[in-house]
Amino acid sequence: MSRRPFHKVLIANRGEIALRVMRTARRLGYGVVAVYSDADADAPHVRLADQAVRIGAPPPAQSYLNIAAIIAAAKATGADAVHPGYGFLAENEDLAKACREAGLVFIGPSPEAIKAMGNKAGAKVIMSCAGVPCVPGYQGEDQGDEAMLREARRIGFPVMIKAVAGGGGRGMRLVTDAAAFPDLLRSARSEAAAAFGDGTVILEKAIANPRHIEIQVFGDVSGNAVHLGERDCSVQRRHQKLIEEAPSPAVGPELRARMGAVAVQAVKALGYEGAGTLEFLLDGDGQFYFMEMNTRLQVEHPVTEALTGLDLVEWQLRVAAGEPLPLRQDEIRLDGHAIEVRLCSEDAANDFMPQSGRMALWRMPGAIRVEHALESGAQIPPFYDSMIAKLISHGATRDEARARLIAGLEQAAALGVTTNQAFLLSCLQHPAFAAGKATTAFIGAHRDELRAAAVDAEAIALAALLLSVSHPLAHPVRGGRSLAAAFATPLRFEIGGEVRECELLRERDGSYCVAYDGAEHRFDVMAFEGDTLRVRHAGIAESLRFVRDGDRLFVQHRGQTLALRDLTLAAPQSAAVAGGDGKVRAALNGRVVAVLVKPGDRVAVGQPVVTLEAMKMEHVHAAGIAGTVATIDVSEGDQVTTGRIVAEIAG
Repeated sequence: MSRRPFHKVLIANRGEIALRVMRTARRLGYGVVAVYSDADADAPHVRLADQAVRIGAPPPAQSYLNIAAIIAAAKATGADAVHPGYGFLAENEDLAKACREAGLVFIGPSPEAIKAMGNKAGAKVIMSCAGVPCVPGYQGEDQGDEAMLREARRIGFPVMIKAVAGGGGRGMRLVTDAAAFPDLLRSARSEAAAAFGDGTVILEKAIANPRHIEIQVFGDVSGNAVHLGERDCSVQRRHQKLIEEAPSPAVGPELRARMGAVAVQAVKALGYEGAGTLEFLLDGDGQFYFMEMNTRLQVEHPVTEALTGLDLVEWQLRVAAGEPLPLRQDEIRLDGHAIEVRLCSEDAANDFMPQSGRMALWRMPGAIRVEHALESGAQIPPFYDSMIAKLISHGATRDEARARLIAGLEQAAALGVTTNQAFLLSCLQHPAFAAGKATTAFIGAHRDELRAAAVDAEAIALAALLLSVSHPLAHPVRGGRSLAAAFATPLRFEIGGEVRECELLRERDGSYCVAYDGAEHRFDVMAFEGDTLRVRHAGIAESLRFVRDGDRLFVQHRGQTLALRDLTLAAPQSAAVAGGDGKVRAALNGRVVAVLVKPGDRVAVGQPVVTLEAMKMEHVHAAGIAGTVATIDVSEGDQVTTGRIVAEIAG
């Protein structure tokens, strides 16, 4: 057995995966080194490492892609191994090669294996030769627009455009007809080039309503290989996973054995070392087709860890050190059911638009596993992926795991930046998901049902109460009778995109009455301390977490975040600010990647004008009115902040 001992691990990543790798590395006795961009100078993964090195220069989005700086950081700190985490350089053959040339152990597969599987076109050829069934498509060298359209017609619409490099849904577009193909091809190439430095794409036949099933595999230096069962990753938005579970409700023992055997066969054919995942589409007839192989640890690896009781990062470290796989295939056991959700800083009601800013209050539940790298007051920068935490539950049955995850999500408090928390709860509680029937079409088919329910009158009244009692100049809240004069206080605030008006009255018995929309809501404040209000209404007592930030108030209510803006003393908003003035404003912090019109062009309502890229995704900004483009206020490559005018249209 070839031994490759190392003593200190540099983690070439950030956030929760950096902390995750640190935890296991320390348990096994390794020193740990962090690297960071300027945006992460005070991040938890930096503070908790033994040593930390600043890499790269602005923009921060590029820092973690600086291979030379990573190798230099390892040499400067005495690190003799590099763990790439996932994302950034995790599937970059150049990093693996640079580590080899520098005498560092790369905790992952060989540069040759990464190269072979990193290109989706080449990977499909290799897998076909290894007997792995593949999705029909086109992966030829001719990338011309006419050739691509011709091949798309040959395959037959709908087709999927996919970047040959990377993953995470970037550079991927579903095309339903030939007319839409040219624009979506351009968009896919642009996004792929920005995310991976390679705009090459392939085409695949779009399989109707499939399951997205992946098989976790491991190989070692001696040619041994095993699989650790499957994960079902079908619940997705923008081709990016939101919920993952194991085992899949659609995979039985016989199909699991067949898919696992194919995956192990592929690993052995590659001479693959370390952790990897083969991703398949499973159709309604039980036929499965290879899509791609991820040559790294997956975001959703905790699901497999919960099911097997194994530490996959430990396996990575042991294989990288030249040790054999800890278990044979017949020694691996799958126990119970596990589900993971990705908590993301995004607005599910606004096409999952990424959100950045200050997370004013951050409290995660203790009864389930949570992987994160946040704390109250932390800034969520616009440069990286929108995922901010993973919540993982495990139970003896699927229903038990689902119930535990729902309870954990309801207890989580993420206030100050809009997240998809309520959307995830809706997904977990939806009858189709509860029955194990969710396919990749789940979110698209049930989008309206899954959106957070409209804010009801009780929640509005509760928000008005909290807006009043949490005000810095409010009288202290005390129980019992009040001698205060019983005068109603008018309140005006924005919630759920609408302006609401209420009146609040402190009763002589110490209770509160909120009058809203012709009805009265009475509340008894039982406790009010720090960031928690405990209140009784209609015979039900409950606790609410909240945070106040100037005229903004964020409230956690039954798993839904209520965001309020106090307008009681504010002047009415002008029409120009409210919209409809012809100005196209940036909906988020980001980089301009395409200007789609020029001054003098006539545009229709909804016509794309400018495309921004943020958190590794493209976001098209459209005209709000019909008219003539008067000015374009940005250029390609510009960084813009939320609310900045990017174009002006004269009606």
